[in-house]
Amino acid sequence: MSNPLPTELHDLQELRDHPEIGGTVYKHYLAAAVDLVAGTAGGAATVAVGQPLDTVKVKMQSFPELYPSSVKCFQKTLSQDGVRGLYAGTIPALVANIAENSVLFCAYGVCQKVVQKLVRKPNVQELSPLDNASAGFLAAFFSSLTLCPTELVKCKLQSMRESAHLNGATSQAGIGTWQLTRQIYRQDGFLGFFKGFSATLVREMPGYFFFFGGYEGARYLLTPPGKTKDEIGVARTIVSGGIGGMCLWLSIFPADVIKSRIQISGSNEPALSVARTIIRTEGALALYNGLGPTLLRTFPATGALFLAYEYTRKTLNSAFGIE
Repeated sequence: MSNPLPTELHDLQELRDHPEIGGTVYKHYLAAAVDLVAGTAGGAATVAVGQPLDTVKVKMQSFPELYPSSVKCFQKTLSQDGVRGLYAGTIPALVANIAENSVLFCAYGVCQKVVQKLVRKPNVQELSPLDNASAGFLAAFFSSLTLCPTELVKCKLQSMRESAHLNGATSQAGIGTWQLTRQIYRQDGFLGFFKGFSATLVREMPGYFFFFGGYEGARYLLTPPGKTKDEIGVARTIVSGGIGGMCLWLSIFPADVIKSRIQISGSNEPALSVARTIIRTEGALALYNGLGPTLLRTFPATGALFLAYEYTRKTLNSAFGIE
């Protein structure tokens, strides 16, 4: 019996070399790879700029009785643990942001093409802010799969001192990223890294609808006559990114508080039940603990994200001849 592999390889080679089909497939894969690399650059920029205020946010969300204000939280963390304390969880934060943003922007590019087909636009450049918001909503599902495990480790590291103090396990206060990762796996197995996944989805999918909608809407409004959105310059890109970040956090902050509580406590309690408990015992405003440092962090961090993303993407598209 003859081996069909050479024939199949020949067919694939013909498909690849086809002037229309092969070129289109190659460009789709290349465009996705460019979005992946650009998203990676954006994720790294976000952590470099915003990690200290993210630490303050997580502490305030999880331990409101210890930190009534962002200033006191910042000062206490700095006095107890130094600058290193403000950058607690940087390694998982870096992994989380790079993983999330690389997958997010790669999926976003693909979802833009899906939405483009559904709304029957000639190309993705013609998509409206609402169309782009819908693409962001869909893309966030895929990024949540990579974000949840790494963010769980990050949140636990950021609140390690407080958790150890409350539980009377002071020996746990100094463990590192890999020790904590192994500990979670030993205690709860692989699924232990997905505690808070439903709350992550509730936060991420609507959040990125407003994130990309706000960003693309701002870019549209800030584009000068006779220019495209890709030509608005550094300052307008940063402002657009900041507006997108503000839209995200203002729309989903309570879900972020609930997610942080679930992940840090290790609870299997449903997100809705956690929300009811917080409102009953601490009041509705407790769902907004940490909003101040989050909004303060948003403009520089999200501006850096989109600046790194857009200019990396523009450079790579130009280098590879992608329109």
